[in-house]
Amino acid sequence: MTEFPSTAELVAGIRAGDRVLLARALTLVESELAPHHQQAQELLQSLLPQTGGAWRIGITGVPGVGKSTFLDQLGMHLAQQEKKVAVLAVDPSSRVSGGSILGDKSRMHRLAQEATAFIRPSPSGQTLGGVARRTREAMLLCEAAGFDVIFVETVGVGQSETVVADMVDFFMVLMLPGAGDELQGIKRGILELADMLVVNKADGDFLPRAKRAQRDYANALQYLQPSYRAWKPQVVCVSGLHGTGIPELWKLVVEHRVALEASGELQSLRQQQNLRWMWAQIKERLVETFRCHPAIKEQLAEMESAVLAGTLPPTAAADALLDFFH
Repeated sequence: MTEFPSTAELVAGIRAGDRVLLARALTLVESELAPHHQQAQELLQSLLPQTGGAWRIGITGVPGVGKSTFLDQLGMHLAQQEKKVAVLAVDPSSRVSGGSILGDKSRMHRLAQEATAFIRPSPSGQTLGGVARRTREAMLLCEAAGFDVIFVETVGVGQSETVVADMVDFFMVLMLPGAGDELQGIKRGILELADMLVVNKADGDFLPRAKRAQRDYANALQYLQPSYRAWKPQVVCVSGLHGTGIPELWKLVVEHRVALEASGELQSLRQQQNLRWMWAQIKERLVETFRCHPAIKEQLAEMESAVLAGTLPPTAAADALLDFFH
């Protein structure tokens, strides 16, 4: 079993901005081993007073839309404003081996070399929504380490975008130029969650198509109920490759922050997120406790075989296993 520095050492190191100890702490909270889980909770509890100050921003979009190139540009723009930027970049995991590519540092080459930036690639595992299992905890650790802006770059648009949106203050969805031509194919749920739609690759021959997509999305958003009283979702065009539109985009993100703070909606948002996080943790622990129960371990393989063979309905198997659990 991997040994970690003591909780006191990790706390002191993170508060001092030590990148090595921050990385070790992130590995600790990602561990699924029971002793590590206990230490991770002690660490988070100790650092809680130093959390909550960062801007939490989620970024998602289909593969190939240019999320990493866009983030490289946006991150450098913020670094030039003397902002400390952390990127929690979630890589796709193999369903067979559980491995992941973890290539974000090579794709965000400029930001990776920036002294005030920190990039942490993590495998998504089996978590829905393209989010690592411990992304929320990772955000808290980065906040305690003094980062001003924390980006969560997700695998891509999947079945549970709400998982991403439900842990950040601002949620942006990157779109490809020309996607407006297929507006009917865009899921309504994505549009409802987004605080901003970003049409990327708006340069060269793609610029007219990007502008057309921007108009189409803006028209579509008019038919949806905004999530906040103080903010209406925006649609912008940018070029992650050339950096055009990036300063204007960030200006809108700042306006969103100011508006939600003034209306009190930012505080309410985070409170509700914490409450849902608590219930998500309860469900996760209950499933773990269920699987580790001696009676369940004894019966589970037989029940699963019966369900696979079609000799036992899944509902009946679930009822029987729950009876054993009692």
